[in-house]
Amino acid sequence: MHRKKSANHRQVEELPLLPEYKAIPVEPSVERNVERLLGDFGRSDDVIVREIRHAGAESAAAAVLYIDGMTDAAAVNSYVYDVLSRSLNDAQGGEEAAEGPNKAALAGELVFGIGAVRTVSELASLYGSLLSGEAVILLDGSKHAYCADIRHWKGRDVTESTNQTSVRGPRESFTETLRTNTSMIRRKIKDPRLWLETHAVGRLTKTDVTVMYINGIAKPSVIEEVRSRLLAIDIDSVLDSGYIEELIEDGKYSLFPTVYNTELPDNVAAQLLEGKVAIVVDGTPNVLIVPTQLVAFFQSTEDYYQRAFYASLLRLLRFGSVLISLLLPSLYIAITTFHRDMLPASLLFNLSAQREGVPFPAFVEAIVMEITFEILREAGLRMPRAIGQAVSVVGTLVIGQAAVEAGIVSAAMVIVVSVTAISTFTLPAYSMSIPIRILRFAFMGLAASFGLFGIIMGFFVLLLHLCALRSFGEPYMAPFSPYVSPDIEDTIIRMPRWLSLKRPDTSVGSGGRRQRRRW
Repeated sequence: MHRKKSANHRQVEELPLLPEYKAIPVEPSVERNVERLLGDFGRSDDVIVREIRHAGAESAAAAVLYIDGMTDAAAVNSYVYDVLSRSLNDAQGGEEAAEGPNKAALAGELVFGIGAVRTVSELASLYGSLLSGEAVILLDGSKHAYCADIRHWKGRDVTESTNQTSVRGPRESFTETLRTNTSMIRRKIKDPRLWLETHAVGRLTKTDVTVMYINGIAKPSVIEEVRSRLLAIDIDSVLDSGYIEELIEDGKYSLFPTVYNTELPDNVAAQLLEGKVAIVVDGTPNVLIVPTQLVAFFQSTEDYYQRAFYASLLRLLRFGSVLISLLLPSLYIAITTFHRDMLPASLLFNLSAQREGVPFPAFVEAIVMEITFEILREAGLRMPRAIGQAVSVVGTLVIGQAAVEAGIVSAAMVIVVSVTAISTFTLPAYSMSIPIRILRFAFMGLAASFGLFGIIMGFFVLLLHLCALRSFGEPYMAPFSPYVSPDIEDTIIRMPRWLSLKRPDTSVGSGGRRQRRRW
């Protein structure tokens, strides 16, 4: 599957929707076209065909075809069918009777009533338009078909995000409709330099995938890399943006995500203004952002709506919470197993008293409690919302207390696992919490085998791996590795807005100035 690109990358030739039909032209006979189409669609009930015949004529003079539920049937009746009937009646008794209605006049009437009509001459384009919800008009004696863009289907209303909540800021989130999502972004960036390119991905689903970027701010090399990776995808279906994310990401064997995803339009707009590229997939509310860096997963859009000092405090809290979530169980195991002399005497006596009746070592305790909590977390997500949260909370309390009373685990271990689990929820991006939870078990194993030395060595290996990762050609650990001094102002802390004069140098191609100094 290939697409020819123009010099300025703006006009992108349509991807073959049905390659096997690309060389088959539209026939001048309405009857043959309709019969072939119904045969190819298995005479499905949702394919509606409305023919128009002259009095006493054996063959249809025209036909309107559309998919029930994807096309506005009222618009078909009010505009397409009525205009077509009137044009055919006017042509029946005049000089046009032999050739049918005036094609140019008919197209003009349709454009005036509907607003978007185009002609196609191949079955591949005709089928693609029909399956996209457009109404197709066939005229007897014409080797072209008219496609009227009157798509209409039921979609979810714009609601508040349930996965990425904020105290201050916009509440709206993306829906499953592509054009609704792109329009929400355009509402926030009212500039003609916000460019869109739409590709059809998936041999069977023909899913529309739109690439959005701000020309002059995003790096041309990144745009070209995104385009080439999308065009290289050859898969039968794309049902969610997760398909695209997994096929285009760097570091395919890494636990860490190199593609950022979000449900918030203001988050996408902010990333576009910093030179990133957005990938909007039809049928999913999650928009992909590339390239991305590790620090982006610790930042929230709410940070930019609060005062800088408060936002910086929250970011420091998030980084500290991630370290707690990653290392706290392993530190507890290492200290209680190998380095007891590091603890104060009173605390050591208390821990020893709690563990006196526990039959398992600290590592087994931690593994049992962590796996139990992960099971409760997954059960709370999959159960009905009315009882899922209650079951997970009550189950955690009951199981933890019962395990302590039964002498299976110590009370200190329950506290460590609880604090670790709560710290995980401080991350704004859920996709980053998954590798943290997985690596926690690896660090626990290192702590049980080598103590603090194993934790330190594991942490160094983790840092080396992160520094080696790249996202669409950009360093994953930027601006720390490589070190970019101007970009440090919006990483661990956020500088006040009146000091943020330039866009990040690690992402923009040109036009990096965000505001001018006025003081």
